[in-house]
Amino acid sequence: MNDIAIIGAGPAGASAAIFAAKAGKKTLVIDSDQSMTKRAWLENHYGVAEISGPDLVETGKKQAAKFGAEFVTAKAAKLTAGDDGITIETEDGASYQASHVIVATGVFADLAEASGIRMKPGTEPRIKTVIDAAADGKTNIDRIWAAGTAAGVSVHTIITAGDGAKVAINVISEINGERYVDHDVLKA
Repeated sequence: MNDIAIIGAGPAGASAAIFAAKAGKKTLVIDSDQSMTKRAWLENHYGVAEISGPDLVETGKKQAAKFGAEFVTAKAAKLTAGDDGITIETEDGASYQASHVIVATGVFADLAEASGIRMKPGTEPRIKTVIDAAADGKTNIDRIWAAGTAAGVSVHTIITAGDGAKVAINVISEINGERYVDHDVLKA
């Protein structure tokens, strides 16, 4: 069983995967390859002068894979919470298990709605509904969390990436039973 499964590999999902995998958690990312970031050109992402959306997404996925995150290309269709964890069913009939799930599906709300996750009206232009998540990322279903645009934060990549990292830190902290901090220092 995976410790943490992340649905979506855009900035929020890949950022969550980087932190989860680097923390030594068995991390699975299920991604449908539909991130709206793949259509973006970015000149407002801190630390990067300019980058294409596809390059940003690919870099994030490579960073997460470097720390051991596993990637599966599929569209998650439904999440079901049980005593043993969360079951993730995909449209192609595959099934995966995880102790915790982070939903980072961007503008796509169909997975959350099909899974009984509480929704609320979106505040960003053209985004009708988002997951009704608490500030720490928790949803109304135990061990299912939400991050990024799916959780109602701004669509800007720098903001969704930060939110994905924040939610991953909160999930890792809950799993560990104490606050988790990942802060590297310069190498000598």
